[in-house]
Amino acid sequence: MNKKSVYIMASMLAFSIMVNLLDAVFHPNYFVKVPIKIVFFLALPILFFAVNKTEFSEFKKLFVFKKRGILKSLLLGAAVYAVIMGAYFLLRNIIDFSRAAQSLTDGMGITAGNFIYVSLYISLMNSFLEEFFFRGYGFIALKKYTSRKFAYIFSSGVFALYHIGMLIGMFNLGALLLLLFGLIAGGCIFNYLNEKNGNIYSSWFVHMFANFAINTIGMILFGVI
Repeated sequence: MNKKSVYIMASMLAFSIMVNLLDAVFHPNYFVKVPIKIVFFLALPILFFAVNKTEFSEFKKLFVFKKRGILKSLLLGAAVYAVIMGAYFLLRNIIDFSRAAQSLTDGMGITAGNFIYVSLYISLMNSFLEEFFFRGYGFIALKKYTSRKFAYIFSSGVFALYHIGMLIGMFNLGALLLLLFGLIAGGCIFNYLNEKNGNIYSSWFVHMFANFAINTIGMILFGVI
């Protein structure tokens, strides 16, 4: 490993640990936490590419919109939506999902009154920032300095780690482990889509639909729908 790979991995780990501390220890209001996350989502990769200017020309190609693979990604996204919703209806009598809504209210100030705004941000903006950071920066950029297999595992693992602080108060241990496994698997799928299609939009669309499903469940739990 060289200095470039060490910086990418260290910055990803540091950011994910910071988010976990915010969620699990400090419990800031969600609308306070969002600007903090946005700054780090953007600042850490920007700093890397400011120092390594020659690497940016290849990285920015991920943001060139291409039709290739988009229809398949949309169809996959719709399938993911259906699977998540189906899993919720199958498991809602086994897993106490009401804890999730209460945890969001107690820990981050998210209520039925503001959930629609939170859900729009999560589905549209936050999903793109996560793809930019964990897939574009944490996988596509990283795999140039490590093995492809390592980049797959590391980026997906850190993506799951990043969510632990938020999820830990919502579910019991068994459900939490199942969700973390799903996040790792999802991260690998997102990596594959970006690698195959050569742009970040493929994984973003699928991620967006996954968040649509999660937010639909949130609206049910909050009594919005």
